[in-house]
Amino acid sequence: MLKFIAVAAAAGVLFALPATAQEAEASPPMLTAKQGETVDRLIDKGLESDLAWDVLESLTTEIGPRLGGSDAEARARDWGVRKLKSLGFKNVRIETFEMPAWSRISEAAEITAPFPQPLTIAALGQSPSTPDGGIEAEVVRFRTLPELQAAPAEGIEGKIIFIDEPMARTQDGSGYVAAVAKRGLGAVEAAKRGAAAVLIRSAGTDNQRMAHTGGSVSGGASLAPVPAAALSNPDADQLARAIAYAKGPVTVRLAIETAWTENAVSGNVIGEIPGKTDELIVIGGHLDSWDNGVGAVDDGAGIAITTAAAKLVGDLPGKPTRTIRVVMWGAEEVGIFGGKAYAKAHLDEVDRHVIVAESDFGAGEIWRFDTRFGAASLAKAKPMGDALRRLAIAPGPNTAFGGADIGPMMRAGVPAAMLYQSGTDYFDLHHTPNDTLDKVDPDNLNQNVAAWAAFIYMASEMEGGFR
Repeated sequence: MLKFIAVAAAAGVLFALPATAQEAEASPPMLTAKQGETVDRLIDKGLESDLAWDVLESLTTEIGPRLGGSDAEARARDWGVRKLKSLGFKNVRIETFEMPAWSRISEAAEITAPFPQPLTIAALGQSPSTPDGGIEAEVVRFRTLPELQAAPAEGIEGKIIFIDEPMARTQDGSGYVAAVAKRGLGAVEAAKRGAAAVLIRSAGTDNQRMAHTGGSVSGGASLAPVPAAALSNPDADQLARAIAYAKGPVTVRLAIETAWTENAVSGNVIGEIPGKTDELIVIGGHLDSWDNGVGAVDDGAGIAITTAAAKLVGDLPGKPTRTIRVVMWGAEEVGIFGGKAYAKAHLDEVDRHVIVAESDFGAGEIWRFDTRFGAASLAKAKPMGDALRRLAIAPGPNTAFGGADIGPMMRAGVPAAMLYQSGTDYFDLHHTPNDTLDKVDPDNLNQNVAAWAAFIYMASEMEGGFR
């Protein structure tokens, strides 16, 4: 998954704004007493609702894994249409687009000498196949990606590079920024040096014998220049120990078979709760997942949370002031294709987009509310933040990353908000077979729905925009 953290770090600052609400000169606008009561009712209903769980259970059970561009993802789009229509959303449709598509067929690795034993790996997205019979070569270990980047261009030809850089466990997921770089650049650096393949320590924080997959080249628009795979963290430890114990070269056999098509169909599923105006609040998550798990945490939870929260707001008497548009973005994991296609398709209505927000960091409890508002509207963050404090959500800075799929709209100038989930254990599950429904806590899921429902309602009813 190309998460918002890594994407924001790569893209740099989108536009300069004050860092905190206290820096805004305007006095904070207040919600009316009636609006405040509605916010509290929405929070209460969100904490009691089973809808998000029902949506998530349905998606992960009826569809399962749904790799971008696959038949399973197509079934997921049809599922999304049925689900939104059954919940009363209007203008439900699929906006299709074409993209290159990668798929995994098989993968295997083993130490062949001097300590023969199997290794647990996952081929990285966009990895090409190894030659028939696989590759058997000496392994050269680098402790970090910068260490590899500083290595000479000669002397590693025909060998397998092993990048052994670990990942730090953090609540905000910031450890991922450094750890994921080896996944996106390892194959490029290996190819520069004539290496036969690259193995990386998984970009994850667990110690389970399950490798974390993910894209091996940024953007996903082409195959990686050499075969690439991730080792489970225990197997990375084992390989490092074998290299330390051996009195000579350690050799590994790597066999990967994958498929690639230049033109596959994906799409974004869209449904709306029409408002009194055609101004748009756009929320959602990405519908696709990697192929080795059912994508409950990444990102079925985001789909379920935003759909359930929008439904709660839509069930209020009368229409919301602004139209609420739920988007289930396609093909995020393999290159953010859905987010880019949405921005391109809706370029002529950017000015109608009042605010965008995405849930794509699992199903952990929300602990902070970040914004990215214009200076003239920054004071509106305070009443929003204040209303969420009863859910133990702290007001955050005006530097919200937003999300991978909404990044193109943010770069077009659309304000954003971020309901920041706790990611302490997120990267234990991320891109692994362990991303399953049982890992989702229903109470945390409901806390998310309550917070999102309150946010959506306030974004709809506050006068003026957030630019």
